[in-house]
Amino acid sequence: MKHSLAYLTFALSLAFAVAPFFSGDFAGFASDMLPNPQINPPVQPAGYAFAIWGPIYLWLIASSIYGVMYRKDDVDWDTARLPLCISLAVGVPWLLIAQVSVILATITIFIMAGAAIAALIRSPVQDRWWVRGPVGLYAGWLTAASFVSLATTLAGYNIGFDSYGWAIAGIIAALTVAIATYRRVESSTYIVAVVWALVGICVANGMANFVVTALAITGIVILLCVMAMQAPRTPRTLS
Repeated sequence: MKHSLAYLTFALSLAFAVAPFFSGDFAGFASDMLPNPQINPPVQPAGYAFAIWGPIYLWLIASSIYGVMYRKDDVDWDTARLPLCISLAVGVPWLLIAQVSVILATITIFIMAGAAIAALIRSPVQDRWWVRGPVGLYAGWLTAASFVSLATTLAGYNIGFDSYGWAIAGIIAALTVAIATYRRVESSTYIVAVVWALVGICVANGMANFVVTALAITGIVILLCVMAMQAPRTPRTLS
């Protein structure tokens, strides 16, 4: 149906933003959901960092409204809308899933992150603050959050490393994906979201877990350097 993706994106963006009012906020898995309880796992950002969802919700809704009003027939927008809709559709029930199954929540958040990154890569350069900006912020946070979920789950099931080992592995993995994604599509908001998560990890760990904090700080510096090195070459694609 003509214009269906534009309206579907709006509906899903709205449903995604409203979902927490029915399922409750989320700031990490309950410790009793894992065989090896994870109380304040070192890979998890401080609670305040989850406030980034406010700007994400509002910006995605604003983007979808702009799309309905001015870009219903835009093929470039539709190319990004399809994977974005997949991500949002999975995201609507995610908070409920996270209260029931850690494993299923980890699988679904990776689906959300993968689809969001695909939407970011497909996002048009024009109207970048209406498309690439909000999608980048969303995809960046999901990149970090997916590896937080994975590291917490694996540590909670006593697979491989302990919680500190998985924190280090999770940060490195998130950085690898973030750098690879940024090399495909230069989105400053994507990097900002990942950096925000790393700052939250620094705040949560402080000097008590110095290695984790030092790695997170190193990651922040690396991401900012990657942005600085790439920006002069293609400044018009930054969002």
